Amino acid sequence: MKVLLLGSGAREHALAWKLSQSPKLTKLLVGPGNPGTARVATNVPLKADAPDEVVALARREQVDLVVVGPEAPLVAGVADALGAAGIPCFGPVAGAALIEGSKAFAKEIMAEAGVPTAGFEVFTDVAAAEAYAVKQGRIVVKADGLAAGKGVIVAHDAQAAREAVRAVGAMGTAGQRMVLEELLEGEEVSVIALCDGERYVLLPPAQDHKRVGEGDTGPNTGGMGAYAPVPFLSAAQLSEVGEQVIAPTLATLRRRGIPFRGALYAGLMLTRNGPKVLEFNARFGDPETQVLMMQLAEDVLPLLDACARGRLEQRPLAVHPGASVGVVLAAHNYPETPRRGDRIEGVDAVPASCPVFAAGVEEKGGTWLTAGGRVLTVCARGADLAEARSQAYAATAHIRFEGMHFRRDIGAKGLRAPAAK
Repeated sequence: MKVLLLGSGAREHALAWKLSQSPKLTKLLVGPGNPGTARVATNVPLKADAPDEVVALARREQVDLVVVGPEAPLVAGVADALGAAGIPCFGPVAGAALIEGSKAFAKEIMAEAGVPTAGFEVFTDVAAAEAYAVKQGRIVVKADGLAAGKGVIVAHDAQAAREAVRAVGAMGTAGQRMVLEELLEGEEVSVIALCDGERYVLLPPAQDHKRVGEGDTGPNTGGMGAYAPVPFLSAAQLSEVGEQVIAPTLATLRRRGIPFRGALYAGLMLTRNGPKVLEFNARFGDPETQVLMMQLAEDVLPLLDACARGRLEQRPLAVHPGASVGVVLAAHNYPETPRRGDRIEGVDAVPASCPVFAAGVEEKGGTWLTAGGRVLTVCARGADLAEARSQAYAATAHIRFEGMHFRRDIGAKGLRAPAAK
């Protein structure tokens, strides 16, 4: 099979790394890709969120499957355009991708599907939202539209709630409508299902670390690291998430005439009353994908192809024993105004058993330079979580760039937690 993968982040590098191992693969193109994907595939210049451009390239290269990494191409209708051209696409049509593109739409779908989630109200008027938020005090304020992973603010008192509403309201188009939500307590877990519009298979549960500092302190980021599987969710509970969250959501979207074919990401809070959905994403998570591709013990290409063609066999996936950990190395002053152009050293000194997935990287004269906030994700798989963490952090010690910072507690919660029964 000839495959075109859209995107340019560490998620796409991890997908390209896994796809490149498939015996069914004849050629892998990544558009636009990054210096990391160039090591396992052929990068092609491409505006990934331009449907006509994607279709033209797919036709010219006669690809058998397009895999969409980020959300922007999905919301822009790339999957719709590919479908109209008869080209199989792993990634939902724009109508279904709205489950990520609009928080209000996602809540509407959850309500219709009977999916457990936090209580909420939707506002378009900032003053009304502010009054409601101050009255509630403890609340979560979410921009309705896409905000690059930074459109969610948790407030623990009335003053913080007021400031959160004003901050989201100032986010431009994304914040013109906002969802104000009950603040749930518990452990946050990511469950990603590969879906063919009707059936699904579940990847191991993972945990992202969203805040920039140790102990979940500081501002939210796009994600500072992840590990999988998590001890908080047993195999039986994961199966229940499939039955109570994924299946009814797929059924509701199918009834609306927008079947979901792609990666449906459920961000869950494990409350005392069971798992509740915080958010849906319409694509693979980042940095979760990096560790999930490490854990998956079977060829990912037939799975993605079956989803795109509506032929998925619903069954347990083969996964490696033990655990995988991914540590994000971030640029100076990320997430505020990350510095670019710093020389990256030591990547090639990392053991081959610890893949380093590139994101905010550019290459000049054979040298890698920082070119974004989250620069690299360093990954390792071990016999258990402790071993995976040890290997991942040992690998990070080889890498240097000016202002590099990372969290030193990725996966620490998992070590402390008793296994779910």
